[in-house]
Amino acid sequence: MLKLTYTEAGLHLEKLDISLEEFVTNRMLLSLRSGSSIHIESSRAAFLLTADVVDLLLLKSVMTDQLASKLSVDKVDDRYVEVCFSGTWIASDLCAEEGTLVTALGDRVEFYLHKLWKLSESALTFANF
Repeated sequence: MLKLTYTEAGLHLEKLDISLEEFVTNRMLLSLRSGSSIHIESSRAAFLLTADVVDLLLLKSVMTDQLASKLSVDKVDDRYVEVCFSGTWIASDLCAEEGTLVTALGDRVEFYLHKLWKLSESALTFANF
């Protein structure tokens, strides 16, 4: 399962070894026990990756036809590609700009997406110095 967290400071992608259903259930229970509100809905998320990453070809090679409706990787320009996928949005309320989107895309796809995100984050951090 992939967990994409949106915060005021940016976004963070994690690969977790827990089922989507178990994660959502745990978040609901945490909300109930802590007395905080929770909003859960189907949604889509997107983030940029650097286009010069070699592993992008490996990601595309493990993407299956059945993932086509759930995941897309599209060229933005010569430097970036946009990864867009559907999942479950979890936030404190309906209008929250900060929250978490979780999705299950299969182990190999999730592995390559997470690896590409880490490589892209490193490249972007290095380029800003």
